[in-house]
Amino acid sequence: MHRALRVALILLSAPCLAAGAQTPPPARRHAAAARIDVVEASVTDLQRAMSSGQATAVDLVDAYLARIAAYDHAGPEINAMIRLNPRARADAAALDAERKAGHVRGPLHGIPVILKDNYDTRDLATSAGSLALANHHPLQDAFVVARLRDAGAVILGKSNMHELAAGVTSISSFGGQTRNPYDLSRCPGGSSGGTGAAIAASFGALGWGSDTCGSIRIPSAFGSLFGLRPTMGLFSRDGIIPLALTQDVPGPLARTVMDLAIGLDATIGEDRNDAATKLGGRARPHFVDSLSRNALRGARIGIFAPYFRSADADVADTIRAAARSFAALGAEVVEVNMPDFDDLIAGSSAIILETKFDLIDYLARPGGAPVKSLREIIDRGLYDKALELRHKSADTASARDSESHRKVIARQALVRSRIIAFLDSLKLDALAYPTSTRKPVLVGDPQLGGTCALSAQTGLPAITMPAGFTADGLPTGLELLGRPFSDARLVAYAYAFEQSGPRRRPPPSAPALVDGKAPAPTAITARAGSMELIGSFDPLTSLLSYRVSFAKPAAAALDAVVIRRSDAAGIRVLKRVLGPGMTSATGSLRLLGADLDAFHAGRVTLALFTVAGVAPVAEVRLQPR
Repeated sequence: MHRALRVALILLSAPCLAAGAQTPPPARRHAAAARIDVVEASVTDLQRAMSSGQATAVDLVDAYLARIAAYDHAGPEINAMIRLNPRARADAAALDAERKAGHVRGPLHGIPVILKDNYDTRDLATSAGSLALANHHPLQDAFVVARLRDAGAVILGKSNMHELAAGVTSISSFGGQTRNPYDLSRCPGGSSGGTGAAIAASFGALGWGSDTCGSIRIPSAFGSLFGLRPTMGLFSRDGIIPLALTQDVPGPLARTVMDLAIGLDATIGEDRNDAATKLGGRARPHFVDSLSRNALRGARIGIFAPYFRSADADVADTIRAAARSFAALGAEVVEVNMPDFDDLIAGSSAIILETKFDLIDYLARPGGAPVKSLREIIDRGLYDKALELRHKSADTASARDSESHRKVIARQALVRSRIIAFLDSLKLDALAYPTSTRKPVLVGDPQLGGTCALSAQTGLPAITMPAGFTADGLPTGLELLGRPFSDARLVAYAYAFEQSGPRRRPPPSAPALVDGKAPAPTAITARAGSMELIGSFDPLTSLLSYRVSFAKPAAAALDAVVIRRSDAAGIRVLKRVLGPGMTSATGSLRLLGADLDAFHAGRVTLALFTVAGVAPVAEVRLQPR
């Protein structure tokens, strides 16, 4: 009994031990942060800094680690990282030495990157977010990881994910719940949600995920990022813990299209260990070389009506407006419909039929995985309770080559041919629709609104790009789906769209460090006549905390004290603070989206209303001192 408890404690503490072994002393982190600000820095920005001598790869590692230390398990507690690489600084130093000797491998030389924790790494455990695999140490790097190391990238660490990639809210028994840095009460998408949250919060320059049905695209959309689900065969799946190999593909998540293209170029290629990458002589795309500001000129884009029918209103409005803006870039944009689409796509997912068998094959690879099957994970209780129904359902699959599986594969081929014929008949280059028709859900709720099946279950490539934000500050993603092997064209479309005007903005919970530390809460005071507010604003949580008091002699005349915001659209009340007869109150208000923008612009006020009329008799701005 005592021995079992001790083993469990060792397993649970492993991520913290790895992080502690890597994190440099505070003075070094602060010095690195002062030399270069990595917030929102692109790969080309970082290369320029290293080429000019402004920073070294070691400086970059330290600057990103300082941000992780401030914001991941402290401050807003985003919880994106599952473990850090204790050799990251040494790897960076070796790459700095290469640069000093005149050898630069390419655009990723010395660039810190983050891997989803289902990518095999020879020097870091690979758990896929599962407690059952906490001490699983593969013997070799995944193909994509080996390509990244060859390109000079520094593996900074592993990110949390939805356990075994079997969901889209990014909760796991080994990593816990990752939170969305744009609203800490919400999920970041998944299953690559740790990667998405980490790159959105500038914990690394680029991050890698995997997509079986939306697991790159959904966290990209919810993190205001770019992400491509590529055509099967362009990128190797070898060494990535599988969910369903019929649909699994790897790829980067990035803050800019250029970064995305650099990451794609570095990892594309044929792999003898993945038969799908043998393309029979087909030329592979060069993504950076394909980028053009004029890529949308002459393109014909169809706004795909079936994925707007049940969309949240502000999501649908944002996506339609973004898609229609393609017209200003030279594209023809048309509304298109497929009345039988829901019936067509139904029953075409292979995931639940393949997980059990693909996982058994992976766990049997050399290296001695601690468990051998999904059934063993279930029997030993080594999973988060949120995964119970999903794991047990997947374990009921009777055979790899079952009649049910053959029907699904045939269904996928039918859907694929129908969608390609649909594109051909309407002379469309791509279909446009929301990456998710619903906003990121609150932690603990199921995420609805996925549109991932169209790409995942046809094998057609799709890219998501930041389209804007809802009124409450949540990112939305516009997805474009194209024909087989049109990947480079889709990335070029995203680049042209990006160059027309920025639609991404960084999350409020992870601002630039101040002297190497997270900004502290700022005091707020506001006085108007007999009314006084004393409080503070925490920039990491966007939480306004306050105590409001009202002098007793005047209380009889009080109707209400409210916090309200004003902008071009008018005035609205954000919260009632005091009512008739009340003399004091304490409370808090989280400011997000348009409310947060108004607060920083000085357009959030404390207003006093009395029985004298409907206009406030006193009003004062709430701003940090």
